[in-house]
Amino acid sequence: MTLGMEFVSTPEPDTCMARMRVDERNRQPFGFLSGGATLALAENLAGVGSMALCPGKICVGVSVNGSHVKAVLEGDTVTAYGHLLHKGRTLHQWQVDIRNEAGELISTVQVTNYVITPKRHE
Repeated sequence: MTLGMEFVSTPEPDTCMARMRVDERNRQPFGFLSGGATLALAENLAGVGSMALCPGKICVGVSVNGSHVKAVLEGDTVTAYGHLLHKGRTLHQWQVDIRNEAGELISTVQVTNYVITPKRHE
């Protein structure tokens, strides 16, 4: 992906994980990880998680709400760990925690995905 996201397999059900190195693709001009890139990482991760749970469905983010609690400098790698909080027929709620290489919490993000059944074209 353009921002440098790398998705990682997890052994636990209803979880997902991705990493992203902080570099010129996703940092602010000051050298810190962009909050927007952090939210993009969380939303993409939750979307991939929902699609894995619902093959053949379209999963789109309808709400993304995050809090950034610590800055990350260029050169560090952040890891996003998503956990499914609710799996309904049409809505999935994910909690995504993002940590730096030292394991410190960087951001917490809640993502709600809308699950759509594609229309058949005949």
